[in-house]
Amino acid sequence: MREYPFELALCAHLEANHEAVVARQLGGGVRKPANRVLDVVCVEPGPEMDARASLTPETIPDAAIESEVSVGESCNPVAAIDASPKYSRKVAERAVEIGFFERATGFGVRQTARYPDDWFGRIVAIENKPDLGDPGDLELQLRKDAALALADEVVLATESYVTGAHLNRIPESVGVWRFHPESGEREVVREADPLPADEDGTEILAEHLVQTDVALVSADEKARRRRKVAERAYGKGWRPDEFPACAEVEAVEREDSAGLPYCAWKGRVVNPATCGPDCPGHDPADPPDVDRESARDGRTPWVADPEGKARRQSGLDRFG
Repeated sequence: MREYPFELALCAHLEANHEAVVARQLGGGVRKPANRVLDVVCVEPGPEMDARASLTPETIPDAAIESEVSVGESCNPVAAIDASPKYSRKVAERAVEIGFFERATGFGVRQTARYPDDWFGRIVAIENKPDLGDPGDLELQLRKDAALALADEVVLATESYVTGAHLNRIPESVGVWRFHPESGEREVVREADPLPADEDGTEILAEHLVQTDVALVSADEKARRRRKVAERAYGKGWRPDEFPACAEVEAVEREDSAGLPYCAWKGRVVNPATCGPDCPGHDPADPPDVDRESARDGRTPWVADPEGKARRQSGLDRFG
């Protein structure tokens, strides 16, 4: 089982069986976000999830959330957003476009509703390694996650039979699942231990032969990054943005999911990024018509069209 279809199958399983927002491929570092990419993230709802879902289905820019723009009073975005004037205008325009801000008097903006700080609960990070016979940098990746403790729990998901030797090579706090993508069965080999996500952490930046480069990360820095991860997960989801332009590919509708790119010629779910004319089975055609929002809406706490909110506000003038 290749890693990509394994990952999609696991996402479909989690979405069907857990009350959570599921997303793929998110930056999991703090000082260097791209230093660690989390394969799958499950964001569990908090007490104010409904309030967040009522705002917008898109990711809200962090600079807009942290700005001094309020609900009741018109603000100049250049003064209210802590960034360069050019970037402040860009953030304000995006926030208006997705419905988090609205235009007010003159060149001013205000929030359409208060941002709910307590909208998400636990974050579970899942590292996918279908074949433990080819572990790559698995041990280092999981040590990074455990040391930083950005997520509340970290899990390794595999299709391989898990031995005691495998368990001994990864941090004790990391849980282990054995997942069978064809049947959708998931066996918990080892429960994950809760990590101190609300405390200071240590970010492993690089490992050398005789030393390890680390950065100490404060609880406040982690809290801000956790919100960014949750926001990105909410707006992004896990389904592919585009499907291959090939007649052999269709969007699979299954009991536990919808919107998986299935190739009839290969007989499996495929990665759109690696499909193309070089494939012997390639049959040029328009990509299948896939409504990613309809496939996602109703399956998780994410809401495609919040009642009373404009999805996008078009024809915006640039802020002065």
